[in-house]
Amino acid sequence: MSFNIALSGVNAAQKDLDVTANNIANVNTLGFKESRAEFADVYANSIFSNAKTSTGSGVQTASVSQQFHQGALQFTNNSLDMAINGSGFFVMSNEQGSLDRTFTRAGAFRLNDQGFITNSQGHYLQTYQANADGTPAGLGLNSTQALKIPDKAGEPQATTEVNTGINLPAKAGALDPANFDPGNSATYTSSTSLTVYDSLGDTHTMTQYFVKDSNAAAGTNEWQMYVYVDGQEALGGPQQLTFDSSGVLTAPLPTEFTTNALGFTNGSDPTQTLTVKIDSASLNSGPFEVTSSSQNGTTVGRLTKVDVGPDGLVQATYSNGTSENLGIVAMARFPNDQGLTQVGDTQWRQSLLSGEAVTGQPNTGVFGKVSVAALESSNTNLTSELVDLITAQRNFQANSRALEVNSTLQQTILQIR
Repeated sequence: MSFNIALSGVNAAQKDLDVTANNIANVNTLGFKESRAEFADVYANSIFSNAKTSTGSGVQTASVSQQFHQGALQFTNNSLDMAINGSGFFVMSNEQGSLDRTFTRAGAFRLNDQGFITNSQGHYLQTYQANADGTPAGLGLNSTQALKIPDKAGEPQATTEVNTGINLPAKAGALDPANFDPGNSATYTSSTSLTVYDSLGDTHTMTQYFVKDSNAAAGTNEWQMYVYVDGQEALGGPQQLTFDSSGVLTAPLPTEFTTNALGFTNGSDPTQTLTVKIDSASLNSGPFEVTSSSQNGTTVGRLTKVDVGPDGLVQATYSNGTSENLGIVAMARFPNDQGLTQVGDTQWRQSLLSGEAVTGQPNTGVFGKVSVAALESSNTNLTSELVDLITAQRNFQANSRALEVNSTLQQTILQIR
């Protein structure tokens, strides 16, 4: 009997050594959660046994439980590195389009050759579809999808409308519009330019020139506006702007002018026209000022930056000035984290003991926030593990000594004559 008791102690000590050695081996593994060997004593009693004199039958391993407390954050220069500060797991899929999900705290992500965000094992980071306002379209686990970062945004869109807000200087000297020459700044009062796009996404420069009209009747405030595109006159002549004595634009209202066909010769639509609108116009003693300027055309945008917010919103910025919400990093939590099944590569699977996954958005409710350009280190305390290693070793030696003593006693009994 005592042999079996001592042997169970040796096995338990070996299990403790194994668990401690595994913790030490993974002290630099990102997202690793240390384990703890938990033991229980063994008693085998019948209803007729004397409990007062029962010695027990040794020890058994009750559980090897993982400890999911927070690991320290280490900061990096990679904008795709993510760490969860708080509770929750990243949701991963081994294959694109698969509904098989695994969960991890290791956030060392990168782009693969197809533009998807993956970890070092090639598993795909899962995200929720994002609405235009940055909210998730749905939070179900099966609604998550692999996140792809497109390297370009949109198709070319020709400019059809230009909107400008201006303030004209009332104290400026009057000029004769008949002498207007866009190449001579002395012949006009002020000007402003902006970029417009043709149907191929090529850029062109539209310039508005403003001339304080010296031919205006006494007591009136009249200006002439010219519009040129790539140095060519586009409105068929000057357009008159009339202000009252308070500097308020009175004519024309609404202030909208349509250009002639621009006749681009680069293969784009030669019939393209622009509607030039002056959203706001004022006349006062201040300097010439452009208060607003916009147009509705775009060119093809190339990816310039990817940002991930604390709420998991992934947003791409492109060279054409546009930005796009690509998705929201999916997070999951479980009623019993210690019931998760380990599958290696610092990943876990849902099990009966863990309970069903509850999904949500980072930084909401009980879910932790996403720290960008950061990684969660192993939560193993190396000093404590080394102390546990010594304790397990002593325990092993003591149980081995018990085996040796039992063997000596039996040998003594066998030698009795």
